[in-house]
Amino acid sequence: METMKLRSHIGCDGILLLQMPAEFKDTSVEVVVVVQTLPSQEIQPKYNAWGQVTTKKSIQAAIARMLQLRQEIALEKSSIRSMIEEGRRF
Repeated sequence: METMKLRSHIGCDGILLLQMPAEFKDTSVEVVVVVQTLPSQEIQPKYNAWGQVTTKKSIQAAIARMLQLRQEIALEKSSIRSMIEEGRRF
């Protein structure tokens, strides 16, 4: 009797595939399976509001675009005052 420790993945179809060493080729064996789930090593992707995967690059691009928009729509203090006066007319 030989004890082996193997790592494998059970697919979404529920099938576990085990690849055995070549020395067991064309041999009858009795197999005992002990299943222990492993902590997830995969980092689950995160998605933005539009369903796109967020990455460091996409986050940096979004921040750069927000800073650009802030500059484009920035108002001078004098124009804010004139807007308030314009609003009082109505």
